[in-house]
Amino acid sequence: MKKKWTGLFSLCMLMTSCSQSEATVETEKEDNSDNIDQSAIGVESMAKRHIEANLQIPSNEKYTYKIFKAHLDGDDKMDAVIAVNRLEFALNKASADGKTAKRAELGYMGNYNYLFYYDGGLNQISPNIPIPSSPKAPLNILFEHVTSTAFKDIIVEYRILNASYRDYFTVTNHTPRRVFSWKNFEGINDSEKEAFCFSYTDGTMGPSRDILVKKASFQQAQEESNVYTYIPKLIESDEVLHRFFYHPKMEKYVTKK
Repeated sequence: MKKKWTGLFSLCMLMTSCSQSEATVETEKEDNSDNIDQSAIGVESMAKRHIEANLQIPSNEKYTYKIFKAHLDGDDKMDAVIAVNRLEFALNKASADGKTAKRAELGYMGNYNYLFYYDGGLNQISPNIPIPSSPKAPLNILFEHVTSTAFKDIIVEYRILNASYRDYFTVTNHTPRRVFSWKNFEGINDSEKEAFCFSYTDGTMGPSRDILVKKASFQQAQEESNVYTYIPKLIESDEVLHRFFYHPKMEKYVTKK
């Protein structure tokens, strides 16, 4: 059986009945119609219990999660990505270790942001996928046709210190697999800054699209007190720095040296 495991969005807000967690559901506009596939409805009722069991979250911990829906494999069932943020756990751990100041300086870096993949065809949620990053910024989830025109891939954006990064995942055999990573920008509150933009074009080695990394820039008018929530406006240039193509045997994006 070769079904795959593991937006922007129109919003559908869902608050859980438990006071210790918050949930948001987001669905892509193209899927928000009267004929929308209802197979993924179960993810809302499954998510909280699955998250807490898989991550062993105690009942008194406050954490947040968001559900993002899209078609992410080759069937016609709606799939989803669940992004979990455990900021309170990170703060409490730093306090217990007596390293609050040092960990705060580093943005409490660690495994406190997680992904889960919901397969609409199987009606199952995957084990957690940790995204090492600062929990002071919840994960940002985007979807894009990259490896296939039949379904979308997952783009995960996260923060480390004063920089933003993105990872691309494609779903193969019911499992999200990281195929490409790059930096969005770096240098908030610094004199030296760098930034990149991304576009996609016809594939070099097959149907999967190539990823073009273009030089970009951003200007910061004043110092920002919170580098984890600041989103600079990036100015894209026409200068292509790198062209990455999907290598089927290596199962990842590579570039010519």
